[in-house]
Amino acid sequence: MSDKIDRDDVSGTETTGHEWDGIKELDTPLPRWWLYIFYASIVAAVIYWVLMPAWPLANGYTRGLLNWSDRRIVAAEVHALEASRAPMFNRLAQASTADLARDPELQEFARAAGESAFGDNCQTCHGAGGAGSTGYPVLADDVWLWGGSLDEIEHTIRVGIRSGHPDARISQMPAFGRDHMLTVDQIGNVTEYVISMSAARERLQADARVAALGAQIYQEQCAVCHGATGAGDRVVGAPSLLDDVWLYGGSREEIRRQIDLGRNGVMPTWERRFDDGTIRALAYYVHQMGGGEPDVVAPAPAQTAAPAPGIDQGQGSGAGADATP
Repeated sequence: MSDKIDRDDVSGTETTGHEWDGIKELDTPLPRWWLYIFYASIVAAVIYWVLMPAWPLANGYTRGLLNWSDRRIVAAEVHALEASRAPMFNRLAQASTADLARDPELQEFARAAGESAFGDNCQTCHGAGGAGSTGYPVLADDVWLWGGSLDEIEHTIRVGIRSGHPDARISQMPAFGRDHMLTVDQIGNVTEYVISMSAARERLQADARVAALGAQIYQEQCAVCHGATGAGDRVVGAPSLLDDVWLYGGSREEIRRQIDLGRNGVMPTWERRFDDGTIRALAYYVHQMGGGEPDVVAPAPAQTAAPAPGIDQGQGSGAGADATP
């Protein structure tokens, strides 16, 4: 073996002795600045291993001399944030509807907190801004199955719909076709009658002759929930059939499929997940989306005034406010 050092003829740099097809590999030394950074990185890594959590163990990991924990820090920050917001959430939970209407600061807090909770928990189904989708109702319009007042919306959020909660909203649309309650022809007839009574009759060109055949079937099978005129009933959660708003689609085929299959969706109960303040904030945010209804206001007690001298006391008339829950 030769001890002669092989140098490149052009650069004068030593070679490694490797050669391929006449090409020699140069043994160029690394730049000193690069070596210094490399050694400093090794030292920094050793210091990190000692001070910070680094090495996995059989049942945990090395804690490090600083006992640093990102999870503990985040938990502390979340706890501090919750503590800072707690007074406003308590005010919101204890405020009546009238109190909330008179307090702009509380309204702004409820709107912001409700928007955050909605985006994290409700938007997946109901869509951004409450736009809804097939099987999930629009929350930004003025069509409400169980009531659109702040109290009614809050109750629905609290107990859910067919959620298993003891006080859940419950309604049941029968599967008239699947369960053989009506024949195929009867379902077609009542479908046409439902279209003829709705605001979709012009859009779908309702067949008056077929609709007439379905009128009697509707009165026998559907009117008990949806009403003789199709106006619906919020007490039992039966939607109005007079508008052109359809949860599962407004085509003739989708309306027929709903009568045939009787699809019934589920909304979870949020009572066990959210505190009262968060539920109220969510209800307020949904109520403010555009379709919220006013809460029922109890009429003021009548005050009886003594009749003026010389005037006969006749029969007075009282005034009250009608409101739809």
